[in-house]
Amino acid sequence: MSLRPAGQNDMFPQLSEPEPEFAAGTRPLADRLRPRSLDEVVGQDHLLGPDGTLTRMLARGSLASLILWGPPGCGKTTIARLLADRSGLYFVQLSAVFSGVADLKRAFDEAARRRRTGQGTLLFVDEIHRFNRAQQDGFLPVVETGTITLIGATTENPSFALNGALLSRCQVLVLRRLDDVALEQLLARAETEVGRALPLDAEARASLRAMADGDGRYVLNMAEQIFALPEDTARMDSAALAALLARRAALYDKDREEHYNLISALHKSLRGSDPDAALYWFARMLNGGEDPRYIARRLVRFAAEDIGMADPGALTQALAGWETYERLGSPEGELAIAQVVVYLGTAPKSNAVYTAYSGARASAKATGSLMPPAHILNAPTRLMKDLGYGAGYQYDHEADDAFSGQNYFPDGMAREHFYRPRDRGFEREISKRLEYWARRRAERKDDQGPV
Repeated sequence: MSLRPAGQNDMFPQLSEPEPEFAAGTRPLADRLRPRSLDEVVGQDHLLGPDGTLTRMLARGSLASLILWGPPGCGKTTIARLLADRSGLYFVQLSAVFSGVADLKRAFDEAARRRRTGQGTLLFVDEIHRFNRAQQDGFLPVVETGTITLIGATTENPSFALNGALLSRCQVLVLRRLDDVALEQLLARAETEVGRALPLDAEARASLRAMADGDGRYVLNMAEQIFALPEDTARMDSAALAALLARRAALYDKDREEHYNLISALHKSLRGSDPDAALYWFARMLNGGEDPRYIARRLVRFAAEDIGMADPGALTQALAGWETYERLGSPEGELAIAQVVVYLGTAPKSNAVYTAYSGARASAKATGSLMPPAHILNAPTRLMKDLGYGAGYQYDHEADDAFSGQNYFPDGMAREHFYRPRDRGFEREISKRLEYWARRRAERKDDQGPV
């Protein structure tokens, strides 16, 4: 735990002695370029711009307890430290990775003592989602009483990672991954700090930003490696840069939110009939280490849910792609799944079967245990025949056009139309069939129930 005024570099818990001063050149470049004011923070204008959430909060003089949710290297720790400085609060930093209940209790007790002397405390908790439920509950009383202003940082979706009780007492602010403009600002600051330009051509510079994947700390660390080269190093192109720097693995965790974000992106790209975007998300998932079988299962689901009878072959294609992958394995079998992605992305879309099934389920639940009409019940025993089972049933194959038009809903239940095909793909033909059968059914003049 760090118990020092805002502005000092607090990285680990339980540091009680002042850190020694180091020459500027021995400190990491990312640390030397850490913003000294909120105005210097890049990429978070929606929070820190003239109309930003934090800007308005500071103008009112009412800094609330916050959860800062964002990817690595977007400025969560820096913003927390600078908020303490602007608000005149004593800055205390804990890491949930290294801290336990004893550290929390000590921080709360010291914050209470400070409060009695008129000094407020901003407690910054990095990786707050790593605290268990009981530890998170420990924040509730000190946040409610104003003993501390809590700022928690997390890379995980707070809805899943944090207790509802804690979330209800904090405002969640989403920090964005740094875009190309923000990363370029950081590189320009690095060049000013070092006093020379990076030896990169325009294409290599763009590749460097792409490698950072929105992480400001990472782009500065890579820039520092390049600055370590001799000053007379010739300008590098993208190939030379790739040879110098090990390319960063894509941000992806198969067990956490990024997994669900990317499969959602794949599913919705297919639903939007954009095979190119769908292939991109498919490739992103494979690059992140996703099991192709999981993707294949989701494609089978998509074929049934979002295409259905608009193209009955979609389900067959999805199953065939999955089976091909099982036979060939990686990487050859992945091409079959890619083919399925393109097929599903270009197929006509309809959720009519999905909607019909949902409606039928709801109706079945609402109508309880209504019996089928007697004329469509089998009568294997004499008693059942005497009770009228099967009486009046008309064998459809003996009727004109193999259609008897009898009622098949329970007695006392009006006919419902669950399946309403769309005017797309094969369902256009199905609509014609249903319209024909509806006319034939209406033409019948009998008393077999509602039509």
